[in-house]
Amino acid sequence: MSSPWEIDTIHIALRLLLALVLGGLVGLEREHTSHAAGFRTHILVCLGSSLIMLLSMYGFSQFAGETNVRLDPARLAAQVISGIGFLGAGTILRNGLSVTGLTTAASLWVVAAIGLAVGAGFYFASILACVMVLICLWVLNIVEKKWFRHKTTYVIHVTALDQPGSLGRLSALITERGADIRKLIMEEREEADDGARLMRVSLTVKFPKRSLISPVLEEIRHLEGVFGVMLE
Repeated sequence: MSSPWEIDTIHIALRLLLALVLGGLVGLEREHTSHAAGFRTHILVCLGSSLIMLLSMYGFSQFAGETNVRLDPARLAAQVISGIGFLGAGTILRNGLSVTGLTTAASLWVVAAIGLAVGAGFYFASILACVMVLICLWVLNIVEKKWFRHKTTYVIHVTALDQPGSLGRLSALITERGADIRKLIMEEREEADDGARLMRVSLTVKFPKRSLISPVLEEIRHLEGVFGVMLE
């Protein structure tokens, strides 16, 4: 290529094809684990980013020779980084205390960066980044599940008779099983059908093991004065 502002059709096709492949590899992992943004979404993001980078670098080559024109290859491509945030935000969901979709949003962001790198001709950097992303999503996911997710936080909602000692028995049962009570909220009291006063207690509990959740809930259900238990 004689000019840095010009590119032939073969190189254009090569870069777009590479963007498709790299984006597809990351998308396959997301699709395999049934996330909101999967195979096609990641391909489209990577391909679109690469095309925008190509357009930013070579789409205005006819103006390169003009005396009053200064070309900035990064100006158009820079908008991809901020623009991908809207797409990533759509994959993030909050359900109670748990937030899901952050990894998928991050994968969309990095796939956009890979697409920009491919469009700019940084083949080695883009391929290496794709390999690293796959390592993070596949290998480190296994490590995370094994070593860092052994404690899980849940909210337990308990409806019980408002009588002396009820809250103490409930708290003691949970702590004796090795779980930590991080937050406790007593909601408005309600009137039962027989006129008895009820209380609704919400406890944010962190369990050392997932296997403890069901036994603890069963024991709470059999406590004296407990009418209902719900896990969130």
